[in-house]
Amino acid sequence: MLVRPRRAFANSITPGDQAPALTFAVAVVAAFAFGLIATDPGAVPAVVPSSRALSGLVVFVVAVVIGTPVGLHLTGAVATVSVVVASLELADGIGFRDRGGVSETVQAVAYASSPMALAGPAIPELRVVCGAYAAVLLFVGLRSVHGLGALRTAVAALPPAALGYGVGYRVVAAARTLFAA
Repeated sequence: MLVRPRRAFANSITPGDQAPALTFAVAVVAAFAFGLIATDPGAVPAVVPSSRALSGLVVFVVAVVIGTPVGLHLTGAVATVSVVVASLELADGIGFRDRGGVSETVQAVAYASSPMALAGPAIPELRVVCGAYAAVLLFVGLRSVHGLGALRTAVAALPPAALGYGVGYRVVAAARTLFAA
């Protein structure tokens, strides 16, 4: 995914089959959460006040088991709405272009998150670079799946990238840290 994204999107996305993409997203979130917990213990709330390690484990499990499917499908829903809006044809009345379905959109969001597996450590520069690359991969994935032009794809990719990678993976917070310094 990181080296040949066009080929990866063409070979990985199949209509109606979100299970491999969800598994992929779980692995990305697990790597991110592990890196975050290992390098920034202050990011872990005291869920179990007597044990920082147990608190870290609880946060890790909640992020992977609950956060991944919720975050993926919320970001996928935002991406789907963005694609629908970007696909509107206003020249001949209002209509929709031929495009991929919701399942393909969710898969594109999941696979595009691959750089975020490396963004867990508390290094703001790394997280911003990974987030920017994830946004580029989302652009490539949505364009591959939906066949939109460059401008329409950029319009469609911006909201889910801002939500999923910017907020979900803390890229916005990392960017604010860099600009404050």
